[in-house]
Amino acid sequence: MARLQRKLLTSPDEVRSFTNGRVEIFALDDVDVGRSVFDPGWRWSKDVKPIAGTPFCLYHHVGFVLTGTLHVEMEDGLSMEIPPNCVFEIPPGHDAWVVGDDPWVTIDFAGMRSYARSAVGSGERTLGSILFTDIVDSTATAERLGEAGWRALIREHNERVQFELDRYRGRLIKVTGDGILALFDGAERAVRCAAAASTATAGLGIAIRAGVHTGEVELVAGDIRGVAVHAAARIVSLAGAGEVLVSGTTYDLLSGSGLEFDDRGLVELKGLTGPRAIYALRR
Repeated sequence: MARLQRKLLTSPDEVRSFTNGRVEIFALDDVDVGRSVFDPGWRWSKDVKPIAGTPFCLYHHVGFVLTGTLHVEMEDGLSMEIPPNCVFEIPPGHDAWVVGDDPWVTIDFAGMRSYARSAVGSGERTLGSILFTDIVDSTATAERLGEAGWRALIREHNERVQFELDRYRGRLIKVTGDGILALFDGAERAVRCAAAASTATAGLGIAIRAGVHTGEVELVAGDIRGVAVHAAARIVSLAGAGEVLVSGTTYDLLSGSGLEFDDRGLVELKGLTGPRAIYALRR
């Protein structure tokens, strides 16, 4: 629930430093605001990519520039310079670097929760709620739209889903072609994010399905591993258009959340031992 609060820019809750820059994090309950300071010579692919372990920055940034100029180049080659006194939006899938002799200092209202935080574990396992989504009838849609139309649709789909991930504190692990794999530190946020992503992408003329399972995963560069990941992948394959399915494990964690579900019974998941309880979110 929103509440009246403030944070001094001189007292960040967390500072993440890296070569040629840092981000200062200000936590406002469900929202993290970031103050970025990128020094001259900073470049994402040189200074942050080794930490993130992804080929491009996969965070969606929205904010305004205090000082400096940043050159942004998208994965598809589209580029833009963002000078001082501008508000900006930078979609996921980009590289960027500071232009000139002034540091690029910004206030960023999106994509800061996990920015410049390592997603790599050394055999260490962590408990999380895993979200898989994919587009229903993606092959037929791609054939109907053609290559250029499909690329544009996927780009817009990814941006809308990333926006919901930012809202619900999810970490995008990777884009899977026609969907995403994300990790959450709370089961309720994972399910609510799945429902919100379904609603957000419906306006594109597509339907997505989602599956959520909670279990232990191992963080590796640009990915997560473990039986729990396979379970979540099997669960999303059972979902229909617009559906959010959850495992019995996730369902048990949602007691008192206010979310309502329909019992889909016990289901054998391919490659996994024993039947598993599956529940469908009642929309």
